[in-house]
Amino acid sequence: MATELHFDCGTLVAPTLPDDGALRALFQRDARTGVYRSEARHYRQVVLRLRELGEAYEDRARRFEPLEVDLTAPVEPFPHQKAALEAWLKAGGRGLVELPTGAGKTLLAVLAIVQVKRPTLVVVPTLDLMTQWQGVLSRHLGQAVGMLGGGVSDRQPLTVTTYDSAAMQTEFHGNRFGLLVCDECHHLPAPSYRFIAEGSLAPYRLGLTATLERTDGGERVCEELLGPLVHRTDIRELQGRFLAPYEVRRIEVPLTPEEQTRHDEARKLYLGFIRQRGIRFDVPEGWARFLAESQRTEEGRAAYRAYREQRRIALTSSAKLDVLWRVLLEHREDRTLVFTDDNETVYTLARRLLLPALTHHTPVPERKALLAAFASGELPVLLTSRVLNEGVDVPEARVGVVLSGSGSVREHVQRLGRILRQRPGKRALLYEVCSAQTAESSISERRRQHRAYQEEGGEAC
Repeated sequence: MATELHFDCGTLVAPTLPDDGALRALFQRDARTGVYRSEARHYRQVVLRLRELGEAYEDRARRFEPLEVDLTAPVEPFPHQKAALEAWLKAGGRGLVELPTGAGKTLLAVLAIVQVKRPTLVVVPTLDLMTQWQGVLSRHLGQAVGMLGGGVSDRQPLTVTTYDSAAMQTEFHGNRFGLLVCDECHHLPAPSYRFIAEGSLAPYRLGLTATLERTDGGERVCEELLGPLVHRTDIRELQGRFLAPYEVRRIEVPLTPEEQTRHDEARKLYLGFIRQRGIRFDVPEGWARFLAESQRTEEGRAAYRAYREQRRIALTSSAKLDVLWRVLLEHREDRTLVFTDDNETVYTLARRLLLPALTHHTPVPERKALLAAFASGELPVLLTSRVLNEGVDVPEARVGVVLSGSGSVREHVQRLGRILRQRPGKRALLYEVCSAQTAESSISERRRQHRAYQEEGGEAC
């Protein structure tokens, strides 16, 4: 009797299974219905094991066939793209590729689609990226490219969607795509997004990111769901040839005596609370525990306000504003992006310096107008928080100023990548401005352990 395979709401179902331990280890018996049920992601392993055993099977799970797709015009990949594609194919069409921002991850995915010739779902973090990917895929492959997200519901054999939309739709279309491409795949380990990969049959999987590293160890989840890291190219390997050469300047500024006093008092209150409660931030649940504990008592709420205050002082010190103004004057002929860690700081700077601000709250038409004005040079400076970390191509930017950020290495590398798009004669410059004798200074040191910053100097003032 042939084994039947069915797809059911993101799971792989078999009414019966051969008496094989390796195969049955992938399934659990559903007590309600008596069938065997597995995460859909195990489809490839299940089929290969059935073939290895010589067992007859009837595949009613898969709802896709090979796709006739090719390039509209020949493309000669760069050496790092070619090496990444070869490594991915050698790994069986499963795995993670780490390439710097601007190094051509999108074209790599196009080449992967042409190689495996399967209906493909591309998952991206933002609506801006969804539109960009649709344009690139249709231009290179000459086929209609559907979109799911932002009020659009058009599923095609080649489809681009957002992580939010994919998480809601996987139970319905998880059996319709043979290749799953996760752009900025470091988002995938989030509990709300894992089902995108867990509930997909796709035997071929490609994860793309500029920096795989996560502070919570989530890169292991990426490897489990998409495959191992098969290729990595460092920023320094590409600068000067495929990316603009760059320089990183670190400027450490002091707080005023008044700012230092207020900062230290607030920090003392905040640290006293977390030490009293035994809260540790070197474990993944530390921050969530602090938030929960801080809302239970007036003492906790005071500690949270103190945390916000010491952070605000460090991020928006008067010396930082002076440095920013000097940098903008020095580079008044260049396009400059100014990065902060949160929207509140962006709006504070926008009011004080009368500069345009771009955040997640900026309406889409206004966002497009601001980016177009920046590209044309009408607006030479843009203030932003995290909205430009991913998904927006701003090749005209030559100078970046990081006034504040998290301890995330990935965030910092993404911000560096925003100014590395190559242009004739371009040399990119990234300023990192941090407040001395604050937690921000140690966070900066931790970020700079990344390969992109090694052998780079800095200046203090």
